[in-house]
Amino acid sequence: MTGIINYETFLLTGLLLNITPGNDTIFILSRSMAQGKRAGIMSVLGIATGSLIHTVLAAFGLSIIIAKSILAFNIIKYAGAAYLLYVGYKMLTDKTKINTDTSISENLINLKKIYRDGVLTNVLNPKVALFFISFLPQFINPHTTNTIVPFIKLGVTFTITGTIWCLILANFASVIFSKLNQNKKLSNYVNKTCGGVLIALGIKIALTTKK
Repeated sequence: MTGIINYETFLLTGLLLNITPGNDTIFILSRSMAQGKRAGIMSVLGIATGSLIHTVLAAFGLSIIIAKSILAFNIIKYAGAAYLLYVGYKMLTDKTKINTDTSISENLINLKKIYRDGVLTNVLNPKVALFFISFLPQFINPHTTNTIVPFIKLGVTFTITGTIWCLILANFASVIFSKLNQNKKLSNYVNKTCGGVLIALGIKIALTTKK
């Protein structure tokens, strides 16, 4: 590809990074196990959208602000942590489930919220921004005058491979959900546990440092 070097190595490394459990993996599994397949898929699509946003920001150099400014890094970090704490709290206290006999419009609204949660969880994670501006440039030809196009190509490639893997995870976790859902008490327990996991993830992000 024009402007890109060692593309095969990039693909292999990207795949290995994608299957390495991280914050996004925890978020997707928690949503899928607590709320089912559609919730998991919408979480994956939301996170994929967030990755594309990070790609564009990094391509145009805006993510460098996060890397250089401790204030910007902390603002985004705490915003992301607070949002995860909010989502986790809602899962702990929400007694409704996305697969109950509600109207189509209510389910649609819930799915939109889950998609939004995925986008914000990813976008408000400064570590993701730092990853994109440190990893992708290693596979861009240093002699290329216009680095934006190859940067975006690499970012889109990484997002696609990651999305495929995350969809597999979401479907696997939803199978567990379908079995657990037959037992209302156990289903409620899993839902609250997943909410607790997201709260823990929010705390983890809040304690994140640049190095």
